[in-house]
Amino acid sequence: MNWLAYTSKELRASAILTSSYVAWSVLWLDDKNLAQELNQSVLFIDFTKGSLTSMELKIEFSDDGVKFFQQSFIDISWGTATVSAWEYTFTATGTYEISNPYKARYMRVLVKWTGTATNSACSITWIIGIA
Repeated sequence: MNWLAYTSKELRASAILTSSYVAWSVLWLDDKNLAQELNQSVLFIDFTKGSLTSMELKIEFSDDGVKFFQQSFIDISWGTATVSAWEYTFTATGTYEISNPYKARYMRVLVKWTGTATNSACSITWIIGIA
């Protein structure tokens, strides 16, 4: 990543999660942060499991900031392509990194937990730069 042209933002300070998906922040690109040049998104995730079963995270993209589309992946098997929504599941305390190409104007990160939230927390920092 080109560290001469990048921006960083804390999406949310460490906090207890909820059992429903919550969009922590809507991130947008504008001329001030070189939207036409910055093309790689990195999420730094600091997760404390506590008594949770898991934490689930999904990433959504939008061109207008109103209608969002969930990140997806394609599985090709025997000539058939199956498109599925991508959801990340974390089952252990740790620090994680998720990198994605970034082409949409808006992005949001949604997180929820499964299980009991005692002694659990999560913080996420977003970095965007040139890959």
